[in-house]
Amino acid sequence: MPREPEDIIDDKPMPLLDHLMELRTRLLWSVAAFGIAFAVCYYFSSQIYGFLARPLADILQQQGGGERRMIFTALYEAFFTYLKVAFFGAVFFSFPMWATQLWLFVAPGLYRSEKKAIYPFLLASPFLFVAGAALAYYFIFPLAWRFFITFETPPGEGALPIQLEAKVSEYLSLVMQMILAFGVAFQMPVLLTLLCRVGILDVATLRKGRRYAIVGMFVVAAVLTPPDVISQIGLAVPLLALYELSILAAVWMAPKKPDETTKT
Repeated sequence: MPREPEDIIDDKPMPLLDHLMELRTRLLWSVAAFGIAFAVCYYFSSQIYGFLARPLADILQQQGGGERRMIFTALYEAFFTYLKVAFFGAVFFSFPMWATQLWLFVAPGLYRSEKKAIYPFLLASPFLFVAGAALAYYFIFPLAWRFFITFETPPGEGALPIQLEAKVSEYLSLVMQMILAFGVAFQMPVLLTLLCRVGILDVATLRKGRRYAIVGMFVVAAVLTPPDVISQIGLAVPLLALYELSILAAVWMAPKKPDETTKT
């Protein structure tokens, strides 16, 4: 496909060594940003963990069961849990820096039309990740935790009580797994639209694949979330909505033939 005269690459030829030096500089900036974010997150690790544990703490307080607690069973467990919290927070907060450095390294080798096509995806990706994480934290966590708490057995009638005493490491692993699962799953519109934009997929294929997509969304939700209906439906239903959004975005973004007519 011929390019417009103004569609050029804004880059100057550089020796391989200069490219490697630039890559080294970008990596150093990314590592430095991650290190600073890790140090800050570790300093506030107890507060970050408290934020992540807040949905469970609110539900336990609503149960009116008196003093409730979380436990750790190994001497080093709490320490490594806070390290995981700091690592998780550092990845999240340093993402803009290393994503920017990656873009600054790659962008000079792209045509202007390619840069213009990629910009919307770069802007949409972090917002979709945050939207998925927020859905998990503010909507799915309260529903799922309340469902799991119902399996507690109160004392009485000679039966031994069954009460939750969550381990800090196990709770953090579950929370991180679900936040990452929802955040990554919400990148689907970016991926599908980009594939349509470069011609690997097309809108007709996405429309014909709806029935397979429905099955696939529920399979993905079953794999990525705990084995409860609330979490699985809570991820699968938004994914189906995002799939439909991907079709609309692909209609708008995908290159079209002169005689092509689109039907929604």
